[in-house]
Amino acid sequence: MNEFIPMSRPYLGDEEIEAVSEVLRSGWITTGPKCSEFEKMFAEFVGTPYALSVSSGTAGMHLVLKLMGVGPGDEVVTPSMTFASTVNQITLAGARPVFADVDYDTMLIKPEEIDRLKSTKTKAVIPVHFAGAPADMDAIEQASGDIPIIEDAAHAIGTTYKGAHIGSRGNVSIFSFHPIKNITTAEGGMVTSSDETMMKQLRLMRFHGIERDAWKRYGKASDPGYDIKEPGFKYNMPDIQAALGLVQLSKIDDITKRRNRIAEMYLDSLSDLEGVDLPGIPTYPHTHAWHLFVVKIKSMDRESFMRALADNNIGYGLHFPACHRLSYIRERFGDIHLPETDTLADRILSIPIYPAMSDEQVYRVIDVIKRVLG
Repeated sequence: MNEFIPMSRPYLGDEEIEAVSEVLRSGWITTGPKCSEFEKMFAEFVGTPYALSVSSGTAGMHLVLKLMGVGPGDEVVTPSMTFASTVNQITLAGARPVFADVDYDTMLIKPEEIDRLKSTKTKAVIPVHFAGAPADMDAIEQASGDIPIIEDAAHAIGTTYKGAHIGSRGNVSIFSFHPIKNITTAEGGMVTSSDETMMKQLRLMRFHGIERDAWKRYGKASDPGYDIKEPGFKYNMPDIQAALGLVQLSKIDDITKRRNRIAEMYLDSLSDLEGVDLPGIPTYPHTHAWHLFVVKIKSMDRESFMRALADNNIGYGLHFPACHRLSYIRERFGDIHLPETDTLADRILSIPIYPAMSDEQVYRVIDVIKRVLG
C-alpha cells in the first residue's frame, strides 16, 4: 500500500528542536527576548515599522476590531470564502458581516463588491489574501475610500503584491502561524502596521493592559510593580513559540520556492484535464506563496472525489465552507446569495502541497486525479 500523503505537513527539523531546547534551558519560556527578536525579524521581512506577536491570528483580529471600536450597529465588509474565525470575531463584537463575492478563478475578493456593499455603517473592510495569492490592494483601497482596511494575511507569508510584501502598505495586517501555514510557531500570529500609536495600544491590550512586559519586570534589579489604565487580554506569544518562528522565518525563501515548484507541477500536468478547474493566477505583478492548491471539481460530486482520494491514501482539505452558509449566520442574518461563492462552495477541494513533499509524491497525486476524473 502506498504511504499516506497528507494535505499539509509542518516543515520542521533539527534547527527548530535545538532552538526550542535552548529556550527551555534558559529558564525563561514565556514572552521575552525571543518574542522581541521575532517581531523585529518579521517586521524587517515584511517591510513595515511595527510587528506584534500574538497567541493566534484570531487573537490579533479580536484586538484590532476591539481597538477600532467595531460593535453593535456597525458593518464589516469581507468575503464569505474565508475561514470562519474572522466572521466569528465580527459577529461576537456585535457587528454585522457584509459578505462580498469573489472571483471564481482566483477566489479573491472583487473590489467592485466593496464599492457596492459599503455604507455609512461600514466600520472596516477585510480583504483576504487567499491561498497565498495577493488581493488587488490598489483597487481595494480605491473602492474602500476612507474606510479602514484590515488585511487578512493568514495565507500570505511570502506573498508580494507589485514588488512589496503583503503587510507593507501601512494597513493593519494579520498573519497566522498555525501548523498548516507556510511557517509555524505551533499556534500564533503577528499583527503589522505603520501606525505607531495603534501598535502601542495593541501591545497593551495583548497582555492585560500592563505597561511593561513580564521579562522587563522580573529581571535583575527590576521593578515588579505595574499599572493598568485600560483592561486588556491574555494574547501574548511565549518565547518557546517565537524561537520556532525565528528558525522558520529564516527558511521562508526555500519554503516559498518549493511550494511554487509543486504548484507548477500541478498546473503543468493537470491543465488539460477536463472536469476540474485549477487555481486562477492574478494578472498583476505578484509572488504567489502557494499556501494552498485549491481545485474545483466539476465532472463528479465532491464527496465521491474525496472518497477516491482517500482510497488511494491521499489527503485533502476543504478551504473553506462558505461563511454565509453557516447555521448561525443564516439564523441571524437570513439567506444570502453570492453567485461565484456559492458555485465554489460546492466544488472546491485542497490537494496536498507542502515543502517536504517529494516529486514522486506530487506525481502520484497527479496520476490519481487523472485516473479518477479521466
